Amino acid sequence: MEAIQTNYLQEEHDILQKENQADALKDIRDKGFEQFSKVGLPTFKTEEWKYTFISNLFRKPFHFPKNKEEVITKESLHSLRLAGSDLADEIIFVNGKYNSALSKIRSNRNQITVLPLKEAMSNGYEEIVNEHLNKSSLFINDGIHALNTAFIDEGVFIYVHKNQVLDHPLYVYHIMDAQENHTLAQPRSLIFVEESAKIQIVETFKTVGAMDSFTNEVMEIVVNENAIVEYYKIQNDAVTANQVGTTHIRQIGKSYVHTVTISLDGGMIRNNIDIIMETAANEAHMYGLYLLKGNTHVDNHTLVDNTKPNCFSNEFYKGIMDDSSTGVFSGKIYVRPDAQKTNAYQSNKNILLTENATVNTKPQLEIFADDVKCSHGCTVGQLDQEALFYLMTRGISKEDARAMLLNAFASDVVAQIKIEPLKIYVDQLIADRLSLEII
Repeated sequence: MEAIQTNYLQEEHDILQKENQADALKDIRDKGFEQFSKVGLPTFKTEEWKYTFISNLFRKPFHFPKNKEEVITKESLHSLRLAGSDLADEIIFVNGKYNSALSKIRSNRNQITVLPLKEAMSNGYEEIVNEHLNKSSLFINDGIHALNTAFIDEGVFIYVHKNQVLDHPLYVYHIMDAQENHTLAQPRSLIFVEESAKIQIVETFKTVGAMDSFTNEVMEIVVNENAIVEYYKIQNDAVTANQVGTTHIRQIGKSYVHTVTISLDGGMIRNNIDIIMETAANEAHMYGLYLLKGNTHVDNHTLVDNTKPNCFSNEFYKGIMDDSSTGVFSGKIYVRPDAQKTNAYQSNKNILLTENATVNTKPQLEIFADDVKCSHGCTVGQLDQEALFYLMTRGISKEDARAMLLNAFASDVVAQIKIEPLKIYVDQLIADRLSLEII
């Protein structure tokens, strides 16, 4: 078997550090690479990665693009936009680097501040960035997260001002240039949502070119008292596009969080969504749909960490696996000793459409308090043959009946998308996948 070579990562890290000797992020990058060197790439022996062999991606050295504007222009960006983009604030990452020239903020400046991460550290937001950047490393100690930290460069800082309900959702585009090289990009963002503010965040990914790409992203979101955060991720990229996305949300005040992850196309995909409830009476809802075909592999890894009492969380993920695709769901709920009167629920349901499709599901509860209401469960099965037969007796073809049942199975997750143009867009993507006509 071909050996996995990672020496070039050390070389690229050294180049980055040499070019940024006076950078405020230099020490953080050094600590990140020290951790990566210590733990290395995850393998099957790494418990949290036992179903996703990410090390295979590194059998070919990745290219580190230097020019963030080489792949796209303002004119060509239009074809990559999601539905509703004309009414959205837009953050553009090109090859993992925040591109302010292509980004556009339509909301009032008194509502939201967007700055390059380095600039935020010397422009009045030093205290916030120093306190909250890379807090996710306290919960995630694998080599992939450390690798992102080791290469923090040209990230973005987003500050949602106190008492502000944003006029527009925030769309975050990750655009990769894989036209000539296998490309590795490592975008980093820190979003700070002030007291009684509200933001809707949408992330999506697009690869240009036929070479392999790997987006290793970390987004840290800090939610203050009475704030509301809605977070959506839409994954519908090329089969050569691989992703590890870590969305680490800390509810540091009593607040409300709502997340929806839709995974349709890609190569190897790993979604880490962590919600850390650091104060009492927090509420969080997490939804996911993975509708897979071909050889696509999607691993949804979730964590809800209840540290204080009277918190509520509800987690609902559904998967449909076709062809030789693979789905993974691993959800963990912690209830700490001080988190009395926690209500936490977790459910994962899956349909396998072929003999070659697989799913691994692992819902977990770790409870260290005695006055709680917690439950978890999972199901794996095939399409309901009785329902299929009933629809066929009503004059519906087998193909259309199958599509209708699968669409109905997916619909209660899609219904959780609260941005209407985005919801209609995802509905149409699913209908197209199922060859179902929307009336």
